[in-house]
Amino acid sequence: MTEKALRLGTRRSKLAMAQSGQVADAVSQVTGRPVELVEITTYGDTSREHLAQIGGTGVFVTALRDALVRGEVDFAVHSLKDLPTAQPEDLVLAAVPVREDPRDVIVARDARKFTDLPRGARVGTGSPRRMAQLNAYARGHGLDIETVPIRGNVDTRIGYVRSGELDAVVLAAAGMNRIGRIDEVTDFLSVDTVLPAPGQGALAIECAAADAELIAALAELDDPFTRAAVTAERSLLAALEAGCSAPVGALADLLADGQIVKEMRLRGVVGTTDGTALVQLSTTGPVPETHEGAVALGRELAAEMLAQGAAGLMGERAH
Repeated sequence: MTEKALRLGTRRSKLAMAQSGQVADAVSQVTGRPVELVEITTYGDTSREHLAQIGGTGVFVTALRDALVRGEVDFAVHSLKDLPTAQPEDLVLAAVPVREDPRDVIVARDARKFTDLPRGARVGTGSPRRMAQLNAYARGHGLDIETVPIRGNVDTRIGYVRSGELDAVVLAAAGMNRIGRIDEVTDFLSVDTVLPAPGQGALAIECAAADAELIAALAELDDPFTRAAVTAERSLLAALEAGCSAPVGALADLLADGQIVKEMRLRGVVGTTDGTALVQLSTTGPVPETHEGAVALGRELAAEMLAQGAAGLMGERAH
């Protein structure tokens, strides 16, 4: 008798289906059970409002979590950067697999790089974080750009460039990789230019806290370094009391000496959307061995950023 299929809850977007499909294959391998995708429509998928207005955090996640709690699906896959920083008690983050490329990328007309964009170039992004950093970089390097708020899936966004409505759009490298369209990217933005969203490029596999057997199986897909990094990044975000809609960037990376990982560096940035004011700091310490250690790293850097005026840059705090 074949074992009952595990039900994986996923959003319906092309990107969500691609990343869920990859996770489904991996889960099938570690459990020996078939995995079926259950498509769930979320508020973030149906609303046409700008993400910052509908409270960025959680709009893509709530419906999936509700399905988990109701037992309609056994586990769910989220883009980690969409997850609110507070974890519900009845659900557990069972695995954070190895992270994809965390960088942001540009798709521009005429295969241009960001620094080659024409004067007055219109650059589309729905993210205040990207706007703040791109505008700050442009200002510091004598570039003249206008950031234009957009939303929609990858096709919609790239369509604005192809139609000539925009000169460039900003997307996440990880998403472009997962849907097999990385060859359309015209420029990879260095993390020194634009720090990604906390958790960008990483996936979160979530299931019911009561399902000990599934938690144990999914744990095989967990990458401890990725988990430590994203935990530090999300702890920074939580300590800044910033919802997803606030312009916060963060990246924890590992500093290695040859093959031996020595330390973790956490960088954080918060700024005004027009890029006129930016607080950007970093801290380096031993690689956190525990969840609490990773959380502490994020909190410490957030405290330093707040001491340097970060709170005043975020405008209205996201509640």
